[in-house]
Formats: sequence, structure tokens, C-alpha cells
Amino acid sequence: MAIGGSTNAVLHLLAIAHAASIPLSLEDFEAIRSRVPVLCDLKPSGKYVATDLHRSGGIPQVMKMLLAHELLHGDALTITGRTIAEVLGDVADTPDTNGDVIHQWHDPVNPSGQLVILRGNLATDGAVAKISAVKKGKITGPARVFDSEETCLTAILAKQIKPGNVIVIRYEGPKGGPGMREMLAPTSALIGMGLGDSVGLITDGRFSGGTHGTVVGHVAPEAAVGGTIALVEEGDSITIDADARLLQLNVSDHELRRRRGSWKPRVPRYTRGVLAKYAKLVSSSSIGATTDSF
Repeated sequence: MAIGGSTNAVLHLLAIAHAASIPLSLEDFEAIRSRVPVLCDLKPSGKYVATDLHRSGGIPQVMKMLLAHELLHGDALTITGRTIAEVLGDVADTPDTNGDVIHQWHDPVNPSGQLVILRGNLATDGAVAKISAVKKGKITGPARVFDSEETCLTAILAKQIKPGNVIVIRYEGPKGGPGMREMLAPTSALIGMGLGDSVGLITDGRFSGGTHGTVVGHVAPEAAVGGTIALVEEGDSITIDADARLLQLNVSDHELRRRRGSWKPRVPRYTRGVLAKYAKLVSSSSIGATTDSF
């Protein structure tokens, strides 16, 4: 949260917590977001890169600021055998006043974290958005629906996506992918074609740390298990509202019930081997896409 990092942190930390039998949920990220400011002005939404962060004090400097404001447990052990407080003992509580890579606590890049958990009828189990580079936190527009990353990229490059559209890339989730690929190619193409601030994108897949714009990933339940994202039809109205934490398909409940009644699971992309086993075992992205919940 403090460095404005990737949405992947949500997925990975949920899985790590699960492996360690530590309670952690999507809503915990909202609680953290409300308490932790964005302190670092880093790309893709900011001006600087990771080497600039390193030269400015790096992660130890950011951690010391969090520790000084009682947002880290200083007595927690690190891999060195020393506590966090001990490891950070020689680090200043505040960054160099002449720098603007790491901001002063009283002058953050943003007053709260930029990883937002969205819910609504399109994501009853949750979805994740990164809003640090978003000029418009809300968009309502017609759906452009694609059942794979590749078909979406083809449409973008063919200039078939228009400002105001909300792209839906589905069947790319943990089970559907299988493996939950990063939608880096479509999001990069949107930015390259000047559509990054005028087009929304939602997916049951995930994103690279280099992604920015009005994009929402980790939509759960995913399409492969019959989540509402599987029921979206071309031209349907979709609302993404980061401020209201809402991801909504603007279709009546009656119509959704009708569509759900006729929906059928797709034939798995793999029926043998490791990927077939993974698809059968993997859980929802909303709980970390773990494979031991059976």
C-alpha cells in the first residue's frame, strides 16, 4: 500500500497467509488501505522507478516510516533472527527532505492506499483494482466481451474498441486460464492507443505491476465456475466505481436468472497433465487461488 504496488500483492498475500494458517481476507486490505498512505511516487502511475527508490532509502526507509507511525509490528522476527525494529534501528524515521521519490508522511502521494476491493453483482466474492493512476474513478459503458486475452488484443489492435467501452476478458481466471494469466498485452495496447483513460476493463485474470488505468482484476466468482462475468453479453451496461467500491452489471435480476439457466461450463482447455490437475484443485482468487482446499 505504501509504495503503490501491484494488485498481485493481494492474491499472493492471501495465498501466503493461507499456507501459514493466518486469517486474512479481502476486507482486511480495505482496512489497511484506509490507514496507510501512498508514500512513493513510482511508475507506472508516478515519475520514478525502483532504482530511484533504492537510492532514496528503499524499502527499509518506507518500513521505518510505517514503524514510526505504529503500522508495523516492530517485535516481529525477520529471516535474520532479529526483529523488524532491530533491523531498522539505524534507518532515519523520515526520508531526505530534498527528495520526492519517497514523500514525507505529512505530504503523501495519496492519503490512502490505492489497492481497492470492489464488489457488486459482477463480483459477489470481490475484485481488485489499482486506482493510483486513474483519472476517472467511475465509468459506465457498453460491454465488449472476449473469452480470451488473445481475442481482446486482436480487437484492440484492429481499432474496434471505442472510448467509453468496458472490456470484459473472461475465462482467464485460476480455473479458466488455467493459471490466471496477466493481461499485460491488452492493457499495454490500450495505453499505447491512447485509450487508457477512456476505456474500462474487467477480467477474472490478473494484471502485471506495469498496468494502469480503469482496470479491475481477480473478478470472483470467475467465468469458468459460472460467475456473473460469464453471463455478460455484448453491449450490456457495466459500471466500475472505485469510490463506491462497486462493480455492477446493469441487468435485471430476472434477466440474469434467465441467462444463468442456459449457461453451460466450457470444455476445459486441458484434460490431462499438470494444468488439468491444477484447474480441478484451484480455489477462487478471492481466497488466494490455493490448491489444497479439498
